[in-house]
Amino acid sequence: MGLVGCLLGTIGFGIGLPFGLLIGFLVFIHKEPADVKEPVIRPIHDMDTNSLLDILPEIPFWIKHPDYERIDWLNKFLSEMWPFLNKAISGIIRSMVEPIFAEYTGKFQKISINLKSLSLGTIPPIIHGIKVVETSQNELVFEPVLRWAGNPDITLVLSILSLKITLQLLDVQVCAYPRIVLRPLVPTFPCFSRIEVSLMEKPQVDFGLKLLGADIMAIPGLYQYIQEMIRKQIASYYLWPQTLDIPILDGSVGATKKPVGILHVKIVRALKLLKMDLLGSSDPYVKLSLSGERLPAKKTSVKMRNLNPIWNEDFKLTVKDPESQVLQLHVYDWEKVGTHDKLGMQVVPLRLLTPHETQEFSLDLVKNTNPNDPHNKKQRGQLIVQMTFNPFKEDNERFSGPLDRYASNGSGVGRLPIHDGSICGAGLLSVLIQRAEDVEGKHNNNPYAVIVFRGEKKKTKTIKKTRDPCWNEEFQFVLEEAPLKETMHIEVRSNYRRLFLRKESLGHVDINLHDVVYNGRIIDKYDLINSKNGVICIEIRWEVT
Repeated sequence: MGLVGCLLGTIGFGIGLPFGLLIGFLVFIHKEPADVKEPVIRPIHDMDTNSLLDILPEIPFWIKHPDYERIDWLNKFLSEMWPFLNKAISGIIRSMVEPIFAEYTGKFQKISINLKSLSLGTIPPIIHGIKVVETSQNELVFEPVLRWAGNPDITLVLSILSLKITLQLLDVQVCAYPRIVLRPLVPTFPCFSRIEVSLMEKPQVDFGLKLLGADIMAIPGLYQYIQEMIRKQIASYYLWPQTLDIPILDGSVGATKKPVGILHVKIVRALKLLKMDLLGSSDPYVKLSLSGERLPAKKTSVKMRNLNPIWNEDFKLTVKDPESQVLQLHVYDWEKVGTHDKLGMQVVPLRLLTPHETQEFSLDLVKNTNPNDPHNKKQRGQLIVQMTFNPFKEDNERFSGPLDRYASNGSGVGRLPIHDGSICGAGLLSVLIQRAEDVEGKHNNNPYAVIVFRGEKKKTKTIKKTRDPCWNEEFQFVLEEAPLKETMHIEVRSNYRRLFLRKESLGHVDINLHDVVYNGRIIDKYDLINSKNGVICIEIRWEVT
């Protein structure tokens, strides 16, 4: 009897279970409930405090903050372009990470990592508002609010011997507040030389992570730990004032590189130069310059009737790229009438130098840099020079060893300027004349700016028929000591013609350089003296070697 009861119970359970599921499906799922109500839509000012707190994170920034602007057109653009952006960005990511995976595979022969799938999904990010920040610098700064609740499919396959482990990233949610800076602005498309990106707050990141088909983010405590670890890692690299620096243009296509140090060159002497004059002698002098610079070459004095001249003359040149720049040396025979004859030339790559160490070079002069030119086999004498490269203090870490072993920092993490109090030594004074506003002359408005400092005069180009000229021209002064008690005179002038060319002052300003030396940099607008409403925008930097 017990056996029969057990058998009937099993049969009843087998029949009752599917029958019960069917009834439940029909009653609770398939049948549409009759008590569904339409959602209540209320204005924000009618909501209570709890309701407002629930929807506050979803309110766009252009509603909560008047500084942010609504840009639905850009979101529409992203929506239309997203299928193509998805493929392009995924291709870039794949090309970047696959060499890294290949490097690990090379180190550990029994381990391989492969990208099985890589897609950012069908949902584009949304910009909830954007703020443009006005600055007096030669740059464009804006701060968007980015949110992305995407459905990406990124799958990694880790193979260890014959075991394959699948890791899948999905359901990503990101909220970030970046600051994007385009600087400096240049007259070459796309009109800026680099992009600097930094985060103004720690980003909010949420995602799902499946390991062997199971969501490991559901493990209690692990989700919060991984999320906070990711936020801290991102913040350590990109939270302001740290930046991600993305170069767009280089010096060959119009970008302006920042000087990184000063090259001290001493032209010592020359030996056994060619005889170019009828009396069997020469009148030599040396011209020297750095490659990639448009500045006039510097010259030594002329040594009359001397094939073994001794100069011992010192020169200073500003260096912008010690990895690629070379010192160009040309020796000429001075002529009172006509062109000067070329005695020979030679170049010295700056990467051969060790910072702060003086190195002497005995250079065999050649006709040109073509090694296959038969004229270079002719003996043209020797030129002896001494060279020292002194990087600025904020670049000492970058150039701490021989320059031929220097490699740029690929992380792109920015550094803050370092001032340790050693400000009274030699350095570089850079003056950027940005623009002027509301300048007006009695006769004409063809403004240009003139800088007078330590008896040296430099001027910008002339911009015709305007009261608001924009120059964006930089001038540099290599100094033996800090200009603590000196002033710089900057004047805006205009040319006009009445019988002959005349000059008219549109206003001037005298800038005390004391604050520049101690602060490292000043950027300001100065009211022009002897001008009705004119102002001039100037940036001045002092960098110590």
